[in-house]
Amino acid sequence: MKNETIEKNTLIGVDVGSGSVRAGIFDLSGHLLAHATRPVTLHRYAGNKVEQSSSEIWQAVCQSIREAVSAAGVSPASVSGIGFDATCSLVVLGQDGEPLPVGDASYPERNIIVWMDHRATGQAERINATEHPVLQYVGGKISPEMETPKILWLKENRRDVYDKAWQFFDLADFLTWRATGDLARSTCTVTCKWTYLAHEKRWDPDYFRTIGLDELADEEFVRIGQQIMEPGTPCGQGLSAAAADEMGLSVGTPVAIGMIDAHAGGIGTAGVDNGALHNLAWVFGTSACTMTSTEKPVYIPGVWGPYYSAMVPGMWLSEGGQSAAGAAIDRLVALHPAAAEASAQAQALNVPLPVYLADLALAKLTDPSSAIELARGIHVVPEFLGNRAPFADPHARAAIAGLGMERDLDNLVALYIAGLCGIGYGLRQIVDAQRQQGVKTDKIAISGGAGQHPLVRQLLADACDLPILSTKCSEPVLLGSAILGAVAGNRAATVNEAMSLMTKLDRQFEPREAYRQTHRARYESYKLLQQTAKTLRDC
Repeated sequence: MKNETIEKNTLIGVDVGSGSVRAGIFDLSGHLLAHATRPVTLHRYAGNKVEQSSSEIWQAVCQSIREAVSAAGVSPASVSGIGFDATCSLVVLGQDGEPLPVGDASYPERNIIVWMDHRATGQAERINATEHPVLQYVGGKISPEMETPKILWLKENRRDVYDKAWQFFDLADFLTWRATGDLARSTCTVTCKWTYLAHEKRWDPDYFRTIGLDELADEEFVRIGQQIMEPGTPCGQGLSAAAADEMGLSVGTPVAIGMIDAHAGGIGTAGVDNGALHNLAWVFGTSACTMTSTEKPVYIPGVWGPYYSAMVPGMWLSEGGQSAAGAAIDRLVALHPAAAEASAQAQALNVPLPVYLADLALAKLTDPSSAIELARGIHVVPEFLGNRAPFADPHARAAIAGLGMERDLDNLVALYIAGLCGIGYGLRQIVDAQRQQGVKTDKIAISGGAGQHPLVRQLLADACDLPILSTKCSEPVLLGSAILGAVAGNRAATVNEAMSLMTKLDRQFEPREAYRQTHRARYESYKLLQQTAKTLRDC
């Protein structure tokens, strides 16, 4: 029988979000052939503690890849590269890779402190009080969402786990290790969340000794990464035999050094319309992240970075965002008396509640921009989980003004619109903070599940007073990971080249002149309500 060579013309992107794992199969032009989703469990506790299991996540990764490959009808041998992205959550492993509990010892499989976990707020505040020079590369203040405060919390509250830990991984780096057996870390993860100085290619031992993590420095950082590589670089020798068997793929399939999920969304969108330097990539999911690339470092108070080679190799990244975005909208609408009725109707139609509310609003309007009229008199600062940027204030909380005694669906829609505009004004605040330091933003390239509805995109364009770009790929975060796989599989020479080949413009949503003054006034009201909430919170 004649042997036929199977062309390696597909790519796999894997995205591990807060509540699910998704795998997508792409062709080399960036067209999504098929995707599959598997849920993962979030374990929530009092005190803003949130945990997960790396074993559960890995099984979901393997299952979703198998399902996506089957749905696409492609041969496993056709896969030329795999890319992973994940939330910036802390994975703790003992010897031989066994999970170590980060909370209750009764649940040893719960070995991940999730990004949104704020148990290390006190540790972050003590770190910030040191005013160590490395903090200038995280916007001046480290966040409890980052990894060194979390590791310090473990040392101070779970010393046995800290001492037994063989490796501390960012979740994306755990996935590449689990897939290949290689301990290399990503420039993206360790620079953005661990204080690695990528522009100097080193950790700062003095920082770790100053904050109380002497052991990590004394061990020459063997537990947090000694080999740091740029996203898209091939990891190890590709898929190990064990991982290939679990995924149903070929041994040795190239695996890319990965990145944080928001940053994958960034490379899946920011290059569209030839705008890598002037487009702000905005990932609107459970949380929201903003990513702006510059040729030189720019120091922006309250905005993380500047990070070198953290998203696009060779460029500096400024990263902002909102700790709760889609999650803030969910929380906001759940407070309304009509939420149960609306949830039942949304469930009957098999759509998420925010999508149902957006559909209700559009049904009343001929012009999506006019939706702001429905929210007249209602104002929301949706900072339920603090302000990530531009104030780096984990203690900030939500504020709502203008609610009455209404219990109807129309009023729920109005509250939803006001909350959505509040998200937009928070984004506008970040753009303004960057503009004050000379960073120019011409357009916003959007991705993320919470930002897919056309009403959402138009209202955000109006609220930010900037055009919103959408890409043709319905899953730009998955596309970002696939772009990394293309580089690792030698289907593109660089991340920039792969971005150019695989990201394509779909639509551009322009801010409407007729509502510009309305949003300017509401933006000023947003800032006033935000400041008032800060003044009142200690009373």
